[in-house]
Amino acid sequence: MGIFDNLENMAMNRAAGSNPAVAEILQMIQNHPGGLNGLVQSFHQNGLGGLVNSWVGTGQNLPATADQVQQVLGSDRIQALAKQMGVDPNTASSVVSQFLPMIVDKLTPNGNVPEHSNLLQMGESLLGSLGKTGTNS
Repeated sequence: MGIFDNLENMAMNRAAGSNPAVAEILQMIQNHPGGLNGLVQSFHQNGLGGLVNSWVGTGQNLPATADQVQQVLGSDRIQALAKQMGVDPNTASSVVSQFLPMIVDKLTPNGNVPEHSNLLQMGESLLGSLGKTGTNS
C-alpha cells in the first residue's frame, strides 16, 4: 500500500468518525469503476443525467429515490454496501439515496467533476460541510 492509499484511508477514517454511512459511500465512490467520474457517467447511462447534474451543478440538488440508486448501482453493489453498513439492502439504498446527492454536491464544489478524484481532498471538503444541507449555500 502506497502513501497515497494511506492518505485516502486516513480521510475515510476521519469521515467515518463523523458519519459511518458517509465513509461507506465515499468508499463506494472510490471503488466505482472510474471513481466519481464513473459514477456520474453511470447515472447518465441509466437515464438519470438530469438528476446527477443537479448534484454536480451549483443549483438546488434534486432528491434521489432508493429505486434510482438501485437502478444505477445494481443489486450486487447495494448488497455489498448493505453488508458493510450492517443493514438490509433496502435500508442501504435509502441511506445512499439520502446522502449521495449531498456527497456528490460537496465533492464537486465548482459545479464540475474533477478530472482525477483525490479522495483526501474530497474527504476533507466533505468533512468541513457535513453539518450543512445538500444544497450549495
